[in-house]
Amino acid sequence: MADGTESESRKLLGRLREAMADDEAGQARLNRITHLIADSMGTEVCSVYLFRDEETLELCATEGLKPEAVHQTRMRIGEGLVGRVAGRRQVINTADAPSAEGFRYMPETGEERFTSFLGIPIQRLGETLGVLVVQSRQAREFSADEVYALEVVAMVIAEMAELGAFVGEGAALSPLHQQSVLLRGGTGQEGAAEGHVWLHEPRVVVTNPIADDPARELDRLNEAVEELRVGVDKMLEISQDGDKDQMQVLEAYRMFANSKGWMRRMEEDISRGLSAEAAVEKEQSQARARMGQVNDPYLRERLADLDDLSNRLLRILTGQGNYSDEELPSDPILVARNIGPGELLEYGRSLKGIVLEEGSVGSHAAIVARALAIPLVVHAERITTEALNGDHIMVDGDQGIVHLRPDDTVVAAFRDKIAMQAQAQERYASIRNKPALTLDDETISLHMNAGLMADLPSLSSSGAEGVGLFRTELQFLVRNKMPKRSELVALYGRVLDAAQGQRVVFRTLDIGSDKVLPYMKPTDEPNPALGWRAIRVGLDKPGVMRMQLQALMRAANGRPLTIMFPFVAQFDEYRAARAEVDKAIAREKRLGHVLPETLEVGAMLETPSLAFAPQKFFDEVGFLSIGGNDLKQFFFAADRENERVRRRYDVLNVSFLSLIEQIVQRCETSGTPLSYCGEDAGRPVEAVCLCAMGLRTLSMRPASIAPVKSLLRRVNLSEVRAVIETSRSKGEQSVRNAVMEYLRTST
Repeated sequence: MADGTESESRKLLGRLREAMADDEAGQARLNRITHLIADSMGTEVCSVYLFRDEETLELCATEGLKPEAVHQTRMRIGEGLVGRVAGRRQVINTADAPSAEGFRYMPETGEERFTSFLGIPIQRLGETLGVLVVQSRQAREFSADEVYALEVVAMVIAEMAELGAFVGEGAALSPLHQQSVLLRGGTGQEGAAEGHVWLHEPRVVVTNPIADDPARELDRLNEAVEELRVGVDKMLEISQDGDKDQMQVLEAYRMFANSKGWMRRMEEDISRGLSAEAAVEKEQSQARARMGQVNDPYLRERLADLDDLSNRLLRILTGQGNYSDEELPSDPILVARNIGPGELLEYGRSLKGIVLEEGSVGSHAAIVARALAIPLVVHAERITTEALNGDHIMVDGDQGIVHLRPDDTVVAAFRDKIAMQAQAQERYASIRNKPALTLDDETISLHMNAGLMADLPSLSSSGAEGVGLFRTELQFLVRNKMPKRSELVALYGRVLDAAQGQRVVFRTLDIGSDKVLPYMKPTDEPNPALGWRAIRVGLDKPGVMRMQLQALMRAANGRPLTIMFPFVAQFDEYRAARAEVDKAIAREKRLGHVLPETLEVGAMLETPSLAFAPQKFFDEVGFLSIGGNDLKQFFFAADRENERVRRRYDVLNVSFLSLIEQIVQRCETSGTPLSYCGEDAGRPVEAVCLCAMGLRTLSMRPASIAPVKSLLRRVNLSEVRAVIETSRSKGEQSVRNAVMEYLRTST
């Protein structure tokens, strides 16, 4: 193929198809392929390197290098030219390999005789499987046509690997999607679950990467693209009256669907010998590779749009991926790159667990998963390319670990853990209706967090004394347009009905940061967590706040009402928000509507600044709830979405406990009711320490109430406080070890 003609490219792919069809062992097939490529390219060397593990490449077949180097020569990502191709996911084409940056001489291969080097990443859907290399004695750069032709070949090799064409002995030739895999991510929702994989976006497997009839493949591509364009146009027609941002996304879809460049590249791929499906997937793989290298959020979004469009086109071409609800397994573990709250709610409680490749601990999906008490792991890299529908999977939400296709040892240990958790829940049932009374006669009030009507049955079953936090934003996030006031009145009324007189703290709309409304134009902020969010949005755009306040008052219908404003950073923000409440009361009174029997108005203390607010703030505010998740990240300047730092700082750090102590003292001075709401409130050891610092009300997810109550009933808070004081006087950074030792010996 030295002349790089399209006919030669098709001839090579035809020969590759014959190699794939022959009944050969994986190693023999790979050896034959390297010979065919070297012969067609007119090079002395062709080699295939495949990953044997996540970091190591192995020479698996070669034409031209020393045969004894096969399965012996290995290199890590970034090591040598081959390692650099894999690490950067980019082509290296050089006429003088020994002088190229990163070159490493491998004496066992005999490659010193070969000057020119062309390395192509073997990729499938953004995942690098290995590297395809050709080398020759003649010092020359390979032409653009030759590079392109070899990229097409690399794509076919990737598809052949996916189909199991190279299975053989050794780790590098082990079958894909059959080995046990352990994936580490982040905890989105605690809990453990066992089940079978259900892919939210089922993967499409290209079974015919090489075209028999290029003209027919071009017709198939054109027909599928036309169907895709019609579908996008219909979506645009339906959404004409929708919000502007949704329209912009669909316009981006239409732009890509009508892109001449996109079509031209796929048509050229087909002319080189690829099938229509393979041509689409080749472009999709390259787009995904670019997505991983682009930092600009807008460009990443557009590449994601192109990726989604490619998936739609592949489904049209193959007919794959159109699964019905009836095929959902009895124990589904949902696996997805990401998922919106509305889509997750459609699955509902049928899911046993959720694993996301992206996502975050504060995402909409995490909030819904907590509401539904479904174990969730986020940031599980490679899960969507590694998992297949129906794979056995175990999800450890407590540790942020996923076991895919686990071996018998892991299965046994994991099932023991689930059994122990079930036994613990049975023990907790006996104290459900008993008070959280400590050994030194301190009574702690335990409340639950909620955000959906589906949460409310847990109010009685968990032993909670009320709802310490009802997140009102979920009703806004799961819709494509702003809910009507009447809809909110009905919802809030049902919440109060379900509470049966128990206190419900409604937190007003907490949007911004990672919670962006689908119908609200996102703001381009460098650090959204510290940006325009929560109370700041409410005060700048008071219309929504006023509607929500009116809805809450009408839903109360003469019953007690408790309202809490989120993310208050200074006294003036609370005063302004409280003024909106007073205006809403006056308006409801003028209209002759029934006013709440009593009205409590409070604030969430989530920023260190509010702990140092004037005393008059503490005197005026109706109550305070410490929002521990945000307060901790701002106190330690450690983003809770950043896995590198989020586990580095401990709530039992002496400095943080001292801040909690100061807040408690200020509230005691003014007589202001105080509670603590957040993940740490639901962790028994942390909860005990928070109570030892003076807190008497905690709010947490329903499943955490029993474990927290169980430990509180077995400890003396005065003794725990003494342990904390001793650690503090010694200058220790954290009291965790000392408290754990005390609990081991005294409970």
